[in-house]
Amino acid sequence: MGKKRTKAGNRQGLQAVTLCISTAMVLILLGMVVFSVLTARNLSSYVRENLVITMMLEQDMTNPEAQKLCRNLEARPYIHAQKFISKEAALREQTREMGVDPSEFTGGENPFLGSIELTLNADYANNDSLKWIVKELKKYPKVSDITYQKDLIDSVNETLGKISIGLLVLAVLLTFVSFTLISNTVRLGIYARRFSIHTMKLVGASWGFIRRPFLKRAVWTGILAAVLACLVLGGLVYALYLNEPDTLAVVTWEVMAITATSVFLFGIVITALCARISVNKFLRMKAGELYKI
Repeated sequence: MGKKRTKAGNRQGLQAVTLCISTAMVLILLGMVVFSVLTARNLSSYVRENLVITMMLEQDMTNPEAQKLCRNLEARPYIHAQKFISKEAALREQTREMGVDPSEFTGGENPFLGSIELTLNADYANNDSLKWIVKELKKYPKVSDITYQKDLIDSVNETLGKISIGLLVLAVLLTFVSFTLISNTVRLGIYARRFSIHTMKLVGASWGFIRRPFLKRAVWTGILAAVLACLVLGGLVYALYLNEPDTLAVVTWEVMAITATSVFLFGIVITALCARISVNKFLRMKAGELYKI
C-alpha cells in the first residue's frame, strides 16, 4: 500500500512539474509577443521622433533672432526637439570635414546659412500633418526654406504599419494556440483524477467544493510558470542589452513591467479557466462515461 501511494505521489508530482514547464514555455512565447508589440510601438515613436526637418534661415538673420525663433517654436505642440545651427557653426563643421576653409574661396565671406533642425512628436511625423506644419513654419520671418525627406517618412510609416498589423495578428493567433495547449495540459492532469472527482460527487460534495483544490493548484501552477517565464524573458532582455546597449532607448522599464504583468495574468487566468472547464466536464459525466474517455 505504501509503495502504491509513493508511486501515485511521484506520478502526480511529475505531472505537476510537466504542467508547470509546459505552461512556462507557452507563457514565454506569449511574453515575447507582448514584448515585441510594446517594443515595436516604442520603436515606431523613436524612429518618427528622429526624422529631421530643417528650417533654412535667411542670410541676414542674426543669432539672437534665431534663438528667439527657437523659443517661439518650443511652444508649438508638434515640436519634439530642436537644434539651432548658426552660420559660424556650419562653417566650422564644413571646414573640419573638408580640411579647408570654404570662406577662402568667397573672399572671406561665410557662404553658409543658419538653420534649425526640428524633430516632431510621433503623432505628427506623417506627411499629412507635415503639409500644414510646413505652411505654418514658413510664416515665420526670415525663414527661406523647409526641407525634409518625404519619401523616407512615407516608407517609415508604411513599414511600421505593416509590422504593427503583423504583430497584432501573431498575438491573436498565439493567444488562441496558447489557450489550447495549456487547456490540453491541464485537462491531462485532471483526467488522471477523474474517478476521485466522481467519488467526491457521489458522497455529496458540492461542485464548488470539488473544484476548489483544482483551481487552487492551477493558480499556483500558473504563478510558478509565470515566474519561470519572466526569468527567461529577463535573461533574454539582459543578453540583448549586453550586445546592443542602445536598445534601452526602446526597451524601457515600462515595457518590461507590462510584459511581466501580462505573463502573470495570462498564467493565472488561463490555467484557472482551463482547470474550471476541465473539472466541470468530468463533473457532468456519469460513471459509465468515465471509462470511455
